Amino acid sequence: MLSVDMDALARDMTEWRRKLHSHPELAFQEHETAAFVAEKLRGWGIETHTGIGGTGVVGVIRGKAGEGDAIGLRADMDALPMAEQTGAEYQSTRRNVFHGCGHDGHTTVLLGTAYALSRNPDFRGTVHLIFQPAEETLLGGLAMMDDGLFDRFPCDEIFGLHNHPPLPSGKVGVRVGSQLSACDLFRITVRGVGGHAASPHRARDPIVIGSALVQAVQTIASRSIDPLQTAVVSICQFNAGTAPNIIADTATLEGTVRTLDRQVQADVLRRLKEICAGIQATYDCEVVFDHLQTSPPTVNAPGPVQTVIEAGRAVVGDDNLDPDIAPLMASEDFAYMLERRPGAYFFLGNGGAMCHHPKFDFNDASAPIGVRMFVEIVRRRLG
Repeated sequence: MLSVDMDALARDMTEWRRKLHSHPELAFQEHETAAFVAEKLRGWGIETHTGIGGTGVVGVIRGKAGEGDAIGLRADMDALPMAEQTGAEYQSTRRNVFHGCGHDGHTTVLLGTAYALSRNPDFRGTVHLIFQPAEETLLGGLAMMDDGLFDRFPCDEIFGLHNHPPLPSGKVGVRVGSQLSACDLFRITVRGVGGHAASPHRARDPIVIGSALVQAVQTIASRSIDPLQTAVVSICQFNAGTAPNIIADTATLEGTVRTLDRQVQADVLRRLKEICAGIQATYDCEVVFDHLQTSPPTVNAPGPVQTVIEAGRAVVGDDNLDPDIAPLMASEDFAYMLERRPGAYFFLGNGGAMCHHPKFDFNDASAPIGVRMFVEIVRRRLG
């Protein structure tokens, strides 16, 4: 099925990836990236649709072997709002915008797959190439679906990948069930009584109250959740006060909840609210819990996972395939697509610094492996 010059394609992909890396764009601002993708797809004669969910792009390739099932292959396009420290000659040209999660590589892999399939459409059915915006905000997948993604481009199954630095390049990992965690963002506002630092008895210090709340929240995973289940609760921001001699009147805390199971997710959120109510009663103040955003766990279906495993054996071999890789407590809005359609999300070995590290860089040697994986999935699913 891959009657293309993979060495030449690998060189092209390296060029594309580094171009994208040099010109990163934040969520829903991927205008140049989307234009680059659309230009490539149209240049290869692929039916191309733009503006889906804002800046999303979908390419459609119909197999020459006739009618059949339709599958989706998805890649994300957006960058992170952070500074790059790689020192690479192709490093970001945009201040505090950086492809620190490898979405430049994912986009490149799907472009390489598009090229290979357009030159070898010897399959039965349809492949939808889904280039998604705004994964880092966990909103881009929903935006595309709200814009009719699966109505306009029906998919019987859907597949996605993500680079995985803990795996060396050349390896692939997947598992049945939760591959990535759910994510819930929350804000807790403590409203006390401000005052002079020399007269704390006349105030109601929200910093002391907030500190007690932080300690109490840490007991949720250790004392309220079954130890055989998984939950991570992190308070990542604590803001209060304006001067060293003034007791503040308000403190704001923000954080995340990460879980692999929907019931555990609900239990953690319930306990968070109960702790806030208890702290409010204990300290005679006002504590307001705001649930800012939620996303489900990324759950792989058995059938599609088996397809990925078979593809992995063909592409990298049993020694380089982990068919029951440990889940990761990061989150993905591909989870929403997997709630609507069965599918699988797998890890592509990358090595190097972890994602979201200022020295992270996608491994260009991994891109051809990603292409072979996607093409082999198509061959096994639609061949």
